[in-house]
Amino acid sequence: MEENKKEYSLQQEEIARFGKALGHPARIAILHFLASQRSCYFGDIHDELPIAKATVSQHLKELKEAGLIQGEIEPPKVKYCINATNWTLAQKLFATFFRECEGTKEQCCK
Repeated sequence: MEENKKEYSLQQEEIARFGKALGHPARIAILHFLASQRSCYFGDIHDELPIAKATVSQHLKELKEAGLIQGEIEPPKVKYCINATNWTLAQKLFATFFRECEGTKEQCCK
């Protein structure tokens, strides 16, 4: 790395990680579905969404790797739920990011 280049902050990396996970409508649908549950969901999420089982599995993997959901295998089902700690962190990071960038809209080219 060149000496004059700055590294990304931890907050920038976390926002990017969460943003990438939120970057597909199927993942938004999965999160919306899980958030609507009163407790962890035991079942096959692909039964709730109009996409193939393998596709749902890939999206669940992305959400889990980003830390937005958690899941545990309890045969014959897997339980999934929103990771409350990281969900709160993502809300705070995005709120701060948008608030900090809010003033730039008046300086934008017209």
